[in-house]
Amino acid sequence: MSARRPEPLAQVSDFDIRLLKLFRSVVECGGFSAAESVLGIGRSAISQQMSDLEQRLGLRLCQRGRAGFALTEEGREVYQSTQQLLAALESFRTEVNGLHQHLRGELNIGLTDNLVTVPHMRITGALARLKERGPDVRVHIRMTPPSEVEQGVLDGRLHVGVVPMVGALSGLDYQPLYDERSLLYCAVGHPLFYVDDRELADDRLNAQDAIAPTFRLPPEIQTQYQVLNCTASASDREGMAFLILTGRYIGYLPDHYAAAWIKEGRLRALKADTRFYDLNLASVTRKGRRPHLVLESFLEELAASA
Repeated sequence: MSARRPEPLAQVSDFDIRLLKLFRSVVECGGFSAAESVLGIGRSAISQQMSDLEQRLGLRLCQRGRAGFALTEEGREVYQSTQQLLAALESFRTEVNGLHQHLRGELNIGLTDNLVTVPHMRITGALARLKERGPDVRVHIRMTPPSEVEQGVLDGRLHVGVVPMVGALSGLDYQPLYDERSLLYCAVGHPLFYVDDRELADDRLNAQDAIAPTFRLPPEIQTQYQVLNCTASASDREGMAFLILTGRYIGYLPDHYAAAWIKEGRLRALKADTRFYDLNLASVTRKGRRPHLVLESFLEELAASA
């Protein structure tokens, strides 16, 4: 006799939404144990509620046990659908709250890594003034690669992002924020660390092991990497810093990010007069977005700090 097929989900109740929020937290924390402190409940309670969700959906969402936590294929699809559902619910709540002209709800921001050290950073000031205008606003910041920031804004998981200006995607609005300069660095222990720039020939510099970024950059900046001997790669600036600080590689970093290591004597810039590039950073929002009082207020404060 064949197993009875689960009934389709007839409706999504408040209980289901609560279970889906728990599921999202477990996925983003990477497992039951890591989610305990975030959810404020014990592992056994989390396990029971996950089982309840799987039973209600008629799907196996994850593998758990000695091998660790891992989503099933169905679990990955349910996670994506959960993200969209919860974002839509939050958007509805924010729009209704906007009718009362009182700042309540969430602001989901996506940032590329290592922007907090920018001296003329405007995001922190805008967030401070937003908090003054709406003490009940909940701000959530995600540090993620630029392409994921743009995709998150497009599909509604993020309200606004800050990304390098590489190439505008259709469906998104970009507003310039500030520029940053990147220089070519090596660390103490590298053969070039004590070599005077006047004695450093370009062919010797270009022959050193260097780091290539795997994130998008404008074509005119990519030429700076094409002349280097890139034998390693990194998906973000922090990864590049890790490799440079080994003393075995050279690579580009934003000058504001490298400043602390420069002060400690651990990094030095190589031929700073010629080996540099400037990158424009911009805020990004979705075109044709629905009214969102919290987002519009944040964008107003961002513009006011220009």
